[in-house]
Amino acid sequence: MNPVYDTPTVERRTAAWLRLQEGNRRWAEGTSESGTTRSPQRRADLVAGQAPFAAVLSCADSRLPTELIFDQGLGDLFVVRTAGHAVDDTVLGSLEYAVDVLGVDLLVVLGHQGCGAVAAAARAVTHGTVPAGHIRDIVERLSCDILQAHHAGLVEADDLSRWHAAATADLLQQRSTVVQEAVFHARIGVVAATYDLATGLAIPAPIGRPAVITEPPVFEEHLVNEHQSSVA
Repeated sequence: MNPVYDTPTVERRTAAWLRLQEGNRRWAEGTSESGTTRSPQRRADLVAGQAPFAAVLSCADSRLPTELIFDQGLGDLFVVRTAGHAVDDTVLGSLEYAVDVLGVDLLVVLGHQGCGAVAAAARAVTHGTVPAGHIRDIVERLSCDILQAHHAGLVEADDLSRWHAAATADLLQQRSTVVQEAVFHARIGVVAATYDLATGLAIPAPIGRPAVITEPPVFEEHLVNEHQSSVA
């Protein structure tokens, strides 16, 4: 199902990440130049189909407009966004579509400084305060990574965000056979990064965290619910 390319896959993966880095640098410097790739003509060109070069799983925070952060235009990126870039079956299916059908060269997980979902998960793990409603599901999905980070001695919010981004990149490869095989056969590259809200830079985070904890903690129903938790 993957498109056939003439350029070697290693070169394409490297070129894809360099393209994102260069675009991010322009964004951070205030010299974005992808306006022409968001034009009516570009929109018309994409009616027949799409061929994004990278897929990005990022946090849904309103301060993370993914295409703008990487200075890319219409049709360049296949973007999936959830609070705290939490992963469920729908996210996995969407990313598998990007990898197996659209043939993207790169898969990026983008977290960020000051992530409310990471902070909420840290409060749940540390103090047992669990948000109400479906926000709880997000917190539970992030709690394994927070526990793992705590075991590694990390407690600062930004350190937890970096750990969670890297752990999510690992998780995608563990949970998805499609992604795992694409990585194994060197068809795609995988990068984890966190976005600095002040500088505008997306900074790579090392991938390869040990999978120490695989099951989320059980939060008892009698624990205090936080009805006003921010999770973006």
